[in-house]
Amino acid sequence: MGGESHVYCPEGAPGELNLGFTAQDNRDAVMANRRLLTEAVSGNPSTPLITLRQFHSSRVVRATAEDVRRQHPWKGDGAITDEPGMLLAVLTADCVPVLVADRRRRAVGAFHAGWRGTVKRIVETGVGRMRLELGSQPEDLVAAIGPCIGQCCYEVGEEVLSEFESQFTYGRDLFGEVYDSDLVRTKYPMLFLTQRAPGHSPIGPSLHLDLVEANRRQLMAAGVVEESIQVVGGCTQCQPELFFSHRGSRGHAGRMMAVIGVQSGAKNRRASGR
Repeated sequence: MGGESHVYCPEGAPGELNLGFTAQDNRDAVMANRRLLTEAVSGNPSTPLITLRQFHSSRVVRATAEDVRRQHPWKGDGAITDEPGMLLAVLTADCVPVLVADRRRRAVGAFHAGWRGTVKRIVETGVGRMRLELGSQPEDLVAAIGPCIGQCCYEVGEEVLSEFESQFTYGRDLFGEVYDSDLVRTKYPMLFLTQRAPGHSPIGPSLHLDLVEANRRQLMAAGVVEESIQVVGGCTQCQPELFFSHRGSRGHAGRMMAVIGVQSGAKNRRASGR
């Protein structure tokens, strides 16, 4: 809400805050939107954004001041740093943004988790890299799971269930069965009768995946205390007035951005109150 982009909203509507360089939007409008975001977060519209070429992987990069001058972003789906003065960013339009902060050592991580990245343990990998390279201890970490497509709307196939069951002992617990509400089918049931035996009709419940819970469990598996994990909530497909949804718009959508950074000039301050 409140941006300079108009390509994804009805004609005459207020501008939207598309933060991704999509093919449909004007680059200058996206740059203006990014300045609005960085100013709101850091107080400075010129704060560097460290973005990634996301490809649904488990690849995590360590961002440094040198990356501010890079012409092309790193390829990956997670970034970590303990250097101040920059914002790590992940772009989403249904996938899960996960932000992690080490309040003691002043280190941060940002991770992009679609279902493929979740199966590949992008969040567990990211927290592990923070422990290994930045000296973070799990008990010092706080995490936020941002808005994404909710289980209410995220229908997937049996192959996705198989992937999760092959990787996680709790894989099946992440899925629920949802019966679609069809007013026509309810009013005229005779139209949908088949000659198949009961239980063999193609009509039935659909599988829905809970990506939020999947990534919350990964954070806990990596050692983050359950009480230190905040789920922001909101379904990107259910709430088009607030969020972009790639699935809900059939691909015609902008991108949201989740950002996190270490504040400049505050190395000796406690992060918990900032």
